[in-house]
Amino acid sequence: MNEKLELRMENKLELRMYGLTNYQLTGIQKGIQFLHGVVEYSQMVNRVGGEVLDIYNDWANNHKTVILLNGGTTNNRITDDGFPFGSLNQHVITLDENKVDFATFSEPDLGDQLTAVVFIVDERVFNRKKYPDFEDWVVLNYGDLIRVDKYNTSYKLAKRIKESNSKKDKKVYQSWVNLVGGEKNVFLRDFLNPKNFKLA
Repeated sequence: MNEKLELRMENKLELRMYGLTNYQLTGIQKGIQFLHGVVEYSQMVNRVGGEVLDIYNDWANNHKTVILLNGGTTNNRITDDGFPFGSLNQHVITLDENKVDFATFSEPDLGDQLTAVVFIVDERVFNRKKYPDFEDWVVLNYGDLIRVDKYNTSYKLAKRIKESNSKKDKKVYQSWVNLVGGEKNVFLRDFLNPKNFKLA
């Protein structure tokens, strides 16, 4: 068992499977397309094995929680810029570029259009009380060291630390990145921000 998996198992991180579905489907159809995606995910992890299989088995055996989100439109047609028209199709590209393990399902009865994208995340992505956003974390851990005046709130200063090139500030930011599980989880926290998606 690798070090990351041992740490996750030791800390018993809660897992959830997220699904993005096409917005034009009815509620029951969204659920069915999501379930097709879950089956595709289980087949994918059985082929790949390793850590991704261990995470899936942990989710399937101990958690089973799912969050179904509105993924927007589906359209494989390519724009002049080389991107698909559909926002659901664009989400696949974004997840792939950020090395997130995911599976997709394309419905044969809808002209093989993409209808579901599924992936598993751990609590460091969605539990913002236990794993606060960087600005909140800096205020909680370094608030007494931050000099605040009427022009600079603690949140503005925390944002500056995040964007700073100083070694000391980078070390502070990296401590938070490590707390939330690494760069992939930092991406997922931003990607799954409630401002980006509504429940399906």
